[in-house]
Amino acid sequence: MKTWIVVLSLALLFAWVSPAQTPLTVPNGLPSWAFNIPDKVQPPGPEPKGIVRVPGSPIEYDAAKIAGNANPPDWFPNEHGPAPRIVKGEAGVALMACGSCHLMSGQGHPEAADIAGLPVEYFIRQMNYFKSGARKDDSRMGPIAKAVSDEDVRRSAEYYAALKPSTFVKVIETATPPKTYVNTAGRHRIPVPGGGTEPIGSRIIQVPDDPLRTQLRDPHSGYIAYVPPGSIAKGEALVKTGGSGKTIACAICHGDDLKGLGEVPRIAGMQPVYLARQLICLQNGSSAGTAAALMKKVVAKLSEEDIIAISAYVGSLPPQ
Repeated sequence: MKTWIVVLSLALLFAWVSPAQTPLTVPNGLPSWAFNIPDKVQPPGPEPKGIVRVPGSPIEYDAAKIAGNANPPDWFPNEHGPAPRIVKGEAGVALMACGSCHLMSGQGHPEAADIAGLPVEYFIRQMNYFKSGARKDDSRMGPIAKAVSDEDVRRSAEYYAALKPSTFVKVIETATPPKTYVNTAGRHRIPVPGGGTEPIGSRIIQVPDDPLRTQLRDPHSGYIAYVPPGSIAKGEALVKTGGSGKTIACAICHGDDLKGLGEVPRIAGMQPVYLARQLICLQNGSSAGTAAALMKKVVAKLSEEDIIAISAYVGSLPPQ
């Protein structure tokens, strides 16, 4: 069994990701596929320019004006309630808006997190963990949690709690996924130009359905998560039975359908790479806090393959 025992300084539950970021590295012992670290070699990728649009939306934007963290595009404003400033940003204000990484839909990208429908108090508690340092993220959410007001945190929590998640990722078992790289423009893993495949090994390879629409933060453009053959069935057994003492059945806390129970969050239908990253962080102690302590026994004996399998199965479930 492979065990990760490190403290990392990366985005955990919530991630504020800029299209142009300083280089990040993976601490020794952690699987790089789970953390979307940009590759040194950067093939040409999608570069939105000029006036941009996405299918199904009558709205258009200047690509340059929505490229940063301050003014995320809201392609489908009729699909959610009024968004607070902390979520949508504000013209002329250098504010890191939640919607820039988690999208206005709350379902985000693999390098960030799916926060749609999270219980308000759970959301606030996680922000407090970031603020106190119980959850380690010195590069992103730690500083943000310390800077944002309690009022803005609650407004953001209430906005995202009201959203209903939809299926955003399709999980496919394969031994040979597309050959990919992680770009610097958003830390998205995308297929290399020219195509080709490679052995999956012990990885989850999650790629956008449409890299350009993902770059434009289109909440209707989802993902495909490629996982090793047999992962879904193995994950189902671990999730439902605990695997003969390997772990604890997830439904005990997360509900029979894994769609949440009280202040315990939904995990069904979340993105597999994100789920795997959280299990790793819980296992190595970089995600801590009172509530996280309840997960210690759950993750203590899990191998890398177990984590991949659990993430594959849970990610394949309907989110509501």
